[in-house]
Formats: sequence, structure tokens, C-alpha cells
Amino acid sequence: MSSRIKYSDEPLGDLKVIADFLPPPEQLAFREEGVKVTIALSKRSVDFFKAEAARHHTQYQRMIRRLVDAYVDAYQPEPESPKRPPRRRSESGR
Repeated sequence: MSSRIKYSDEPLGDLKVIADFLPPPEQLAFREEGVKVTIALSKRSVDFFKAEAARHHTQYQRMIRRLVDAYVDAYQPEPESPKRPPRRRSESGR
């Protein structure tokens, strides 16, 4: 990488401006509301997550939380679309 880049003044071709697709900072800082719980896990499970968390330089509780969230995402049913009430027949019986 010791050679210098030589730029030329050539046409770039057909360029297209795209809309800004990045979310605003306030959406990036979104935190889901947390609920503190007490849970008893097996020593084997906690030791596993602690070891994996140390390997990946993160917190073991965060890994467990993400695992539970992934489970919910996979098995939570899709919200149903709102159903319209049945149409009433007119008084004349049509």
C-alpha cells in the first residue's frame, strides 16, 4: 500500500441520489423496558454463559436476556389484523 492513488477527472457515469435511510439517533438509543426477576438456573448453565460471555467480552446476563428475547421472537404469534364486525342486514330483510 505504499503506492499513491492517482485520481483522474473522468466522468462518474449515471449517479442517483438515494433518500436517507438511516434512523435518527433517538431511535438508535431505544431501550426496551426491563423487568427485574429472580430465577434459579442450573450451575452448569450459569457457568456456560459466564465462560462464553468472558470469551466474547460481554455480560452473561445480557446473553441470557437476548436468548430469552430470541425465543419470544421465534414463538410469539403474529398479531391478528383487526376483524370488522359483521354487517347488519337492513330492516327490510335484504
